[in-house]
Amino acid sequence: DQYLLRMGSEPGPVQIVTVCKEDHSFALDTEALARVLLAPEVRDKHVVVLSVAGAFRKGKSFLLDFMLRYMYRKGDENWLGQDDEPLTGFSWRGGSEPETTGIQLWSEVFPVQKKDGTEVAVVLMDTQGAFDNQSTVKDCATIFALSTMTSSIQIYNLSQNIQEDDLQQLQLFTEYGRLAMDELFLKPFQSLMFLIRDWSFPYEYDYGFKGGNGFLDKRLQVKETQHEELQTVREHIHSCFTKISCFLLPHPGLNVATSPAFRGQLRHVAPEFREQLQSLIPKLLHPDRLAEKEIHGNKVTCRGLLEYFKAYIKIYQGEDLPQPKTMLMATAEANNLAAVATAKDQYYKNMEKVCGGDLPYVSPDSLEEKHHFFFREALHNFSSTKKMGGQEFCDRYHAQLEKELGEMWQSFTKHNASKNLFSAFRTPAVLFVLVCLLYVLSGVLLFVGLSTFALVCDCSLGVVMMSMLTWAFIRYSGRYRTVGGAIDQAAGVVLEQV
Repeated sequence: DQYLLRMGSEPGPVQIVTVCKEDHSFALDTEALARVLLAPEVRDKHVVVLSVAGAFRKGKSFLLDFMLRYMYRKGDENWLGQDDEPLTGFSWRGGSEPETTGIQLWSEVFPVQKKDGTEVAVVLMDTQGAFDNQSTVKDCATIFALSTMTSSIQIYNLSQNIQEDDLQQLQLFTEYGRLAMDELFLKPFQSLMFLIRDWSFPYEYDYGFKGGNGFLDKRLQVKETQHEELQTVREHIHSCFTKISCFLLPHPGLNVATSPAFRGQLRHVAPEFREQLQSLIPKLLHPDRLAEKEIHGNKVTCRGLLEYFKAYIKIYQGEDLPQPKTMLMATAEANNLAAVATAKDQYYKNMEKVCGGDLPYVSPDSLEEKHHFFFREALHNFSSTKKMGGQEFCDRYHAQLEKELGEMWQSFTKHNASKNLFSAFRTPAVLFVLVCLLYVLSGVLLFVGLSTFALVCDCSLGVVMMSMLTWAFIRYSGRYRTVGGAIDQAAGVVLEQV
């Protein structure tokens, strides 16, 4: 069999994006990607990228291998194969542990001729399952976003139904991708297909595209009676993709789900599942349905896709994008920030009543005593507020509150000091006393015959008078504040020495 011969030799899955489990960083294997996309026969052809993404252990790789079987056997009515033929291609297996990591491409790019005579290059992409026990929300969001950004057809693989949390996760992941593409107004992604596996309600919506699209229209319908949050999720999904469809696929059978010896043989697969596969895959991979990858309205070649992968991975390796968080972490963060803001507001209002605005000057000792009292009161307010996230998480915001209250205290101290009349006139008073002393000293030195020293005193007197006039001009005009600060500092040093 030519298919098995080709599968057994060169073609196979190629790891192009890897996730480091220690620091949750991402790496692109540029050489491996170039070997796939820069093959002479395909590098200048427009590319069609079909990707499958979704939760782990839901049969993504299993489905892709049937697509591979179809691509290698196009034109053969019996492309599904013999009953005892094992399913090969992307690595898959039964069980509860994840199999695929990062992002993989099939090493062979398939040239397909469309009805108008143009030839496109079809690339099949497999992605790491989301929400396993080793992946953070950022890992899941990045993998999903990267695959959506680089694919022209994204299959969102779901189990049994479209639940609200599935839509919320899709919203988070696509927004993470849209943010990286810096595209906030146009629809940044192309085709999204919801593939609902193990569909159990064919009496409501029949298997296939027709039943799926009817079901999807109902699920994504925006109603005025819906809560604003539910409306926003649906509007966001519609705003991200140019085309959205849905296919309902039945359960493949208990032998597939429970037998550790299952290797993809069709005799173990439920007949209705086989029937729907024969409907889904030829339609999905029909030449006239294959949409070339477009970015900003321009069709992308295999060579161009390589450059986009390089650019996108750099964005996710950098620090410019916000960190996606779980719903609990985002809520806990907002909860703690609100408690910090309330405590700061309480401290501010209490201190304003003591020394704010036009209130008279308060002695430093009395003000500090009030500060310590209000400071402890604000911290108690924060601690007594019910917060999410656990003690260690809340302690970080407690420390942040202490730091910000300390900065507010410094601001109130300076504001209070500016009300002190002596403080306000300290510099001109010091300069005036210096002028008087230098004038008297100059006269005494001249009287006793020390004219040289008297001249030095006169020069110093001139400098001090110029400083006093300069200080007055700065205070009046508000300009050259740096020079004014230097004069104030010098006056302070003289005062301390005396």
